[in-house]
Amino acid sequence: MWDAVLDALLDTLKIFPFIFVIYVLIELLEHKTSFAKDHERLQGRLAPLIGAATGIIPQCGFSVMAAKLYDKGLIRTGTLLAVFLATSDEALIILLSDGSRAYVIVPLVVIKMIVAVAVGYGANFILPHERIAVAPLSEEDIHAFSCGREHDGKTELKVFLIDPLLHSLKITLYLLIINVALGCIIAAIGEQAISSLIIGGPYLQPLISAAVGLIPNCASSVIITDTYINNFITFGSCVAGLCANAGLGFVVLLKNPHKLKRNILLIVATYVISAAAGIIINCIALLVGAI
Repeated sequence: MWDAVLDALLDTLKIFPFIFVIYVLIELLEHKTSFAKDHERLQGRLAPLIGAATGIIPQCGFSVMAAKLYDKGLIRTGTLLAVFLATSDEALIILLSDGSRAYVIVPLVVIKMIVAVAVGYGANFILPHERIAVAPLSEEDIHAFSCGREHDGKTELKVFLIDPLLHSLKITLYLLIINVALGCIIAAIGEQAISSLIIGGPYLQPLISAAVGLIPNCASSVIITDTYINNFITFGSCVAGLCANAGLGFVVLLKNPHKLKRNILLIVATYVISAAAGIIINCIALLVGAI
């Protein structure tokens, strides 16, 4: 057991510097990005495509901003779903930092983009008469930063160094806890038993993974990604969880009690689409003998 804990600690510490550097780069990118000021671009024919491409950026600030714009009637349902389905929160950062599964980033991004764009245009086609409001945004609504954090009134040192450091430490702690737990499980039941479990559950896994993805916390994307890296779930199940992982976007929508039915339908639709995508990928993997 102590060997598993030590291995988990060493593996987690190895990727911490990479996570920190990536978060600093993301803060710099967000500083140059004005999602809300350019929201008019999310009202045209290319809106679902632009929304999906924006959602791919590894942080949940854009899903928060998209939810705010949608609640004000400034973007359509298809565009919102495209952003939500494309969002992966911390997943790409963990995959890139870990290295052992970095090669799945491209297929993951491609699949999520295809699902997000297809669903976005499909929803807009089903709801052709959905109206878009024309209303000015307040200064409070203009900013979209990582996980909804505001930068106003903060020094550059805090924005570009301290905040990324604290966020990196939080994600690293999540990873450590998960790695210790998974390491102990592997030591207790063995890798062969785990492999049997994976092969036996390609249809159930996406349903569970998508449900975990709906949890509005960056820990959910960490759990999904790390369990995939440690071979506890299939790639399709990982896709299902990360498609459902819209960060704090649903929390923003649920703050409006007058649209509860609409918001529940959006959550259910995201879950069903995500789980279905994961099951389809697992079925294809079974047919080609990949799992």
